[in-house]
Formats: sequence, C-alpha cells, structure tokens
Amino acid sequence: MVAPAACIEAKYVTKSYGKTLALSDVTFSIPCGERYALLGPNGAGKSTTLKLLVGLLKPDTGSIRINGHEAFSREAKMVMGYLPEDATPYRTLSVRENMEYIAALRGVPDVRGATDRFLDLLSLREYEKAKVGKLSRGNMQKLSISLALIHDPRIVLLDEPLNYLDIPTQEKVFGLLKALDSTQIVSTHIMSIATRLTDKVLMITRGRIIWSGTIEMLKGMERGDEPIESVVARLMTDAA
Repeated sequence: MVAPAACIEAKYVTKSYGKTLALSDVTFSIPCGERYALLGPNGAGKSTTLKLLVGLLKPDTGSIRINGHEAFSREAKMVMGYLPEDATPYRTLSVRENMEYIAALRGVPDVRGATDRFLDLLSLREYEKAKVGKLSRGNMQKLSISLALIHDPRIVLLDEPLNYLDIPTQEKVFGLLKALDSTQIVSTHIMSIATRLTDKVLMITRGRIIWSGTIEMLKGMERGDEPIESVVARLMTDAA
C-alpha cells in the first residue's frame, strides 16, 4: 500500500457541544514529516481539534483521516502519540508502572529499556517508585509526555506540552521533540513555543481556521519593529 502524502487530513469538520459551536467547517492537510503549530487563544477550538484527530470525539459533519485511516480506527491509533492538556496518568500506579504498562499496551519490544530511557531523558529516575498521585504537577507533566512518546509514534499530537514545566525541563522537551522523526501538531497559545518547535502554523479562532502558512511568512508580515506576536494578534482581531 502506498503511503499517503498527507498524514493528517481534516475536511469540512464541524463540532458542537449542545448549542455551542466549537468548530465550523475546519479543513486542513498536514504532509507527513511536517511540524505544525495549532495556534489560537483560549477557547478557540484547539483542544477539540486534537480530540477529533485522535478519535476521542467524532465530528458532527466532515471527515478526518490519519495516515489514510479513520481517526478512531485501530490503524490510526497505532501510529499516534497524544498528550492531552492537563493529562492524568494512572494515579494509583508508580511512575515506572505507568510507563511499563503503556509501553506494553503499545507493543514496545523492549518495555524495560524504553522505560529506563524516558526515566533518564526527563529526570524522573528518582521518582520511578513514587505513586503518580503524590507527584508535583511538573513531574506529572513529564510523565505524561513520556507516555505519549514511549512507543516512538509516527504522528504526535501535543496539547500545551510545556505546561507546568520549569525552564531546564522545557529545554529538555524542546530537544526531545525536535529530535523526533515524526509528523507533529503542537497546540499552543504562546508564539515563542510555536517558533521553537514548529515551522508552520494553523491559526484558529472561534472555531475557524483563519490563516495557514510558515513562521517565515508571519515574520514577513511584521511592520517595522513589530514583534511576531503583534502580527498574530492583528490577524486574529481582523478575523473576529
């Protein structure tokens, strides 16, 4: 079977929660190997978009394909890693038990080796026997990132991945994500994170994709000494 040119495709996707319209006619395509920021203010529809892509929600209308498969299919789930916002690993299990359990579920050949790697990569070794319920929010976030990546997924969806992390840990995560050979969507409302982790942007506000292009294109829209954040704010304000 020939691999699809686009690893992630959404066509005319609409999603409502009751009478509240969360996404309206959202269409985009992300080629395999590309890194995109899903950029928008709080409540713009970023988390809903990721939940639809990972198959946790179904669209009211429209279609989503992941590596050529339906988002909720087994084939799609096998190639994806997903970090939800405010992720909550199994609280009654230890850090190591969480990693080994998810690695085994994901079919990782060397469960112990993969666990040891992430314990060291994200400085969780001293907490490996600690129950998740007793971790700080920052260490819980490090564990959640590990669980999203432990099976070396080909498609990575991350919702505000740097939440709760101190600056040294943020730098470790930047390095880890940039070293991955994967298609990535990083949802964020912070432009500096988008510029560090991605090359291209899908800009969303009020449930609509209002702009798509490269970081360099955004920089080219700066007026004088205007920072890139002001360009983004102007685009969002104009689209409101």
